[in-house]
Amino acid sequence: MKFSHLIIALLTISAAPAYAASALNLGSYSVTGSYALDALNGSSGGISGLEASAVTYAQDRGSLFFVGDEGTGVIEISLTGQTLGYMNFDWSNTGSTKHDTEGLTYLGNGVLVVGEERLYDAYRFNYSAGGTASLANSTVSISNANVGNSGMEGISYDARNGGSFVAVKQESPEDILGGTLTFGANGSGVANMSQLFNPAMLGLATLSDVQTLSSVNSLYGTSGADNLLLLSLGSRMLVEVSRDGQLISSFDLSTVVPHNGIEGVTVDENGTIYLIAEQEQDGSVALEDARSRLIVLSSLNVPAVPEADSYAMLLAGLGLIGFVLRRRSAAK
Repeated sequence: MKFSHLIIALLTISAAPAYAASALNLGSYSVTGSYALDALNGSSGGISGLEASAVTYAQDRGSLFFVGDEGTGVIEISLTGQTLGYMNFDWSNTGSTKHDTEGLTYLGNGVLVVGEERLYDAYRFNYSAGGTASLANSTVSISNANVGNSGMEGISYDARNGGSFVAVKQESPEDILGGTLTFGANGSGVANMSQLFNPAMLGLATLSDVQTLSSVNSLYGTSGADNLLLLSLGSRMLVEVSRDGQLISSFDLSTVVPHNGIEGVTVDENGTIYLIAEQEQDGSVALEDARSRLIVLSSLNVPAVPEADSYAMLLAGLGLIGFVLRRRSAAK
């Protein structure tokens, strides 16, 4: 390669856009995958892959976790829905009788938080494939009240600034709370959560899940990192909103797995969105064939992060330029 060509190549690399996206822009997304999930023990007792109700992405594992609203345990799956492992839940001393797990979020290093809808409680545990999580060992009550079957439908972790959470309540009334959670044994944890905005202003029939966007690479350092994804089963909509309730973009889910109730949402660092849906319960398939589903939404407009290899090439090239210039100076 000629010296002048090398200069041009290095300038091209250095000029690669250090993007500053301000939103995901759901209008640019489309469905790029739909996968049936294993039923495992189904309704026969033990760990079940049916009634999928919440999902979360684990960046350090490159996988997803989901729970069903029967609260049997948590299941780890690949990004295309293959079962990788599972962990059972022990509900002793939690006060829960329905075990209605509707929220799930990943904190990192194998630590997850699962939410119970009716008690509006959250439980933190360390994932161990094949093991059992004793949920009462690390818990916090967000509402200190039994809110019944219209309670907490989602919870999401924001790792910035020491860590915080956003949680949503389904209806009657809808809530969207943000703040900190401190977990303790047997309900001794402390919640410091307050309403972010009045969710009624969005006009969604229900709130089914929430996902923070601070982990999306393209939003890093921008106001878009504060945005939230809100899922509404009642409206069959996914919306992106600011933390003061301004609608930014939306995605119509009315034709996406129309026989399955979509109840959970998560996102990876590249902005790829993963939805989880319970099995068909409308008679469209035979009962024994009904399966929960994983749906993948991708955008063609998500800007690419300059790879570490590109920066390495730039540094190596700059070093080579310096070497060549020194050789030329010495030859004169």
